[in-house]
Amino acid sequence: MTGLHYDRYLREVIDFLEKDQHFREKLHNTDMEDIKQGKLAKELDFVSHHVRTKLDELKRQEVNRLRTLIKAKQDLEGGNDIAVDHQALLKQFEYLNHMNPHTFEVDDLDRLIKSATKDLENYDKERHEEFKRYEMMKEHDRREHLKTLDDEDRKKEEEHYEEMKKKHADHPKVNHPGSQNQLKEVWEEADGLDPEDFDPKTFFNLHDTNGDGFFDEQELEALFTKELEKIYDPTNEEDDMVEMEEERLRMREHVMNEVDSNKDRLVSLDEFLVATKKKEFLEPDSWETLEQNQAYTDEEMREFEEHLAQQEQDLNQKAVDLQKQRDELQRQQEQLNAQKIELQQGCYCRFTVKLTRFIFYSC
Repeated sequence: MTGLHYDRYLREVIDFLEKDQHFREKLHNTDMEDIKQGKLAKELDFVSHHVRTKLDELKRQEVNRLRTLIKAKQDLEGGNDIAVDHQALLKQFEYLNHMNPHTFEVDDLDRLIKSATKDLENYDKERHEEFKRYEMMKEHDRREHLKTLDDEDRKKEEEHYEEMKKKHADHPKVNHPGSQNQLKEVWEEADGLDPEDFDPKTFFNLHDTNGDGFFDEQELEALFTKELEKIYDPTNEEDDMVEMEEERLRMREHVMNEVDSNKDRLVSLDEFLVATKKKEFLEPDSWETLEQNQAYTDEEMREFEEHLAQQEQDLNQKAVDLQKQRDELQRQQEQLNAQKIELQQGCYCRFTVKLTRFIFYSC
């Protein structure tokens, strides 16, 4: 998974384009800069009719999905300001040409490549910020919980917290991601092979699970499971699985930065073999895990808590203002009810007088 909201569409388009021999060869022989400039997209004109037909179908399905999302959002918001809402939503879907919803054209492929390239470049940065907020909220909730305890229970809770931190940090050495030691451990424990027979090319072919000649991000992340098991136990409620997945992504990001020389977010066999000859592969530095790298600074935590306090204050003020509005509306309603009763009583009195006079004169 790329983490993009159009991940499925992106992957299906790529999968079908790679079924075309001409396009597959162009894809593997075109450098990333040319791909970004749209040169690869022009090769769409030369793919087989069968592939083009399937791409048309995929685009129609994606357009229908977007229309369903837009309709659901409009319904959720009560259908107000539909035209503006429609345009605002379409800004999120610049990876296809929605003005032509029926056929997949060169422009669609160009948009998809450029959007995915831009969004993926920002993905890790946004993920770091999201994880930082998660960690700060986790610490904030812990501090707020401590405030609800008496001195004795607070002391016990703090001791337990420090004990868990120490226990979590007491784990086997974590190998540097992508190093010879790390890959040999996978070779031995996951593949069941003799570490003395470790061969980088054979290793690559074993773990290139889709056989396309590249390690994609998911194939790389799968290589780190053994390292993560040294730190995290999914059966232990004390271990945070969000942190485990962040550690996995940090490892993948690090290896990509070190090995992916053309920055296409794929590791080719050649790139992999070149990396295995570097000093960093044979004699790597130690790997610092998340517990050794706090995601936020004390200043960021202070600002975060101030922001939360301000949000709470604003919400409380809104609640006060809404209560005042409610009280005022209730007062006005009571005033209207009183006027209504007074008016009804006045009408009744006048009717009674008229009726009395009518009876008197009739007699």
